[in-house]
Amino acid sequence: MLKRVPYVRIWKELSAEKSMVLLAGPRQCGKTTLAKMISAGFANSLYFNWDIATDKRKLVKDPFFFQNLARKDSSRPLVLLDEIHKYKDWKNYLKGVYDRFHEEYLFLVSGSGRLDLYQKGGDSLAGRYYLFHLWPLTLAELHDQDSSLREFKVDPLRVCTDDQAAFDASWQRLAAFSGFPEPYLAAKETGYRRWSRTYHRQLIREDIRDLTDVRNIDDVEILFSLLPARVGAPLSIPSLANDLKVAYNTVRGWLAILERFYLTFSIAPWTEQISRAIQKERKTYVFDYAVIEERASRFENMIALELFRAVSNWNDMGYGSFGLHYIRTKEGREVDFLLSENHRPMLLVETKSTDETPAANLKRFQAALRVPAVQLVDRAEGFKRLTNAGLPLLVAPAAWWLPNLP
Repeated sequence: MLKRVPYVRIWKELSAEKSMVLLAGPRQCGKTTLAKMISAGFANSLYFNWDIATDKRKLVKDPFFFQNLARKDSSRPLVLLDEIHKYKDWKNYLKGVYDRFHEEYLFLVSGSGRLDLYQKGGDSLAGRYYLFHLWPLTLAELHDQDSSLREFKVDPLRVCTDDQAAFDASWQRLAAFSGFPEPYLAAKETGYRRWSRTYHRQLIREDIRDLTDVRNIDDVEILFSLLPARVGAPLSIPSLANDLKVAYNTVRGWLAILERFYLTFSIAPWTEQISRAIQKERKTYVFDYAVIEERASRFENMIALELFRAVSNWNDMGYGSFGLHYIRTKEGREVDFLLSENHRPMLLVETKSTDETPAANLKRFQAALRVPAVQLVDRAEGFKRLTNAGLPLLVAPAAWWLPNLP
């Protein structure tokens, strides 16, 4: 059984300070399982799911139904509210629940469909909650080294030297079946294909169709099908608009919806201290990266998700303002990823399938930005510690470096 240890740690830290915690993330990445895992540590707990008709009727009839919980002792109860964001007045409901009961209960509110999206507008829950995200499985989670961000910042180029065969095996399994728990645990090719086809179709033809005003669902499905082949390059919206024979703004809106429903995520270019850097085009990645046929692109997407998960968790925990970017100039010089902290470069990461020679562009941008750099390779016999312009540069198998990513 997956224990999701890093996320349990996040919950414990956040809930110690705030009695209402929101948990967001893609469908089928394990939010309900995590919530129930957390509830197992409570003598008194109650699970509610808006998608269950009897639960829905219970809330409509009595908004504070959880007061009827039969308690086993006098300890503070945990109330789990799943998919509550589908309730049309959910924000005001949670506001009322918190204001009245935050000293008596703990609340864990989970949901997909971008539970955190409303923060961009008026937030009636301001000051009443903390939010964190649960993502598909990553190597760093599967082989949790319990390393801290402080330790990582001191030595971001540390390599795991124990259990390397296990790291390699998990990495190959992720590449074949994705990090979604159901297909990862089953580890069957036919099962993964059935799951993936059903998962994407359900999200697009049910969730997106029902919860947005998109009418051309067929075109949205086609748009999503085009994205895996374009992973690794800045995404050209005009090119996609031309392929689909629709307007630029229409494609841009559909891409935003795919992100809202956690089918994709994107990163922006880094422009500080980079001469003739491109300014606007984002790079888009998919959460279900096992659909990507080209191995190098799939490898880059896997690294992107590992880094995205780390940055997301660090921000959720309040450790600072972290960002994930890429570098590309108008002449085509590029480094796949740049981690930033408080709008300053922190670490460069390049991906290569098998090339163990440091990329010229990685060395060039490292010298310009004056930060450590790592080149992650998909397959290699070992790792190399090098220097470039007086700065540390690591070339290592991804499966040996990622377990130390906090």
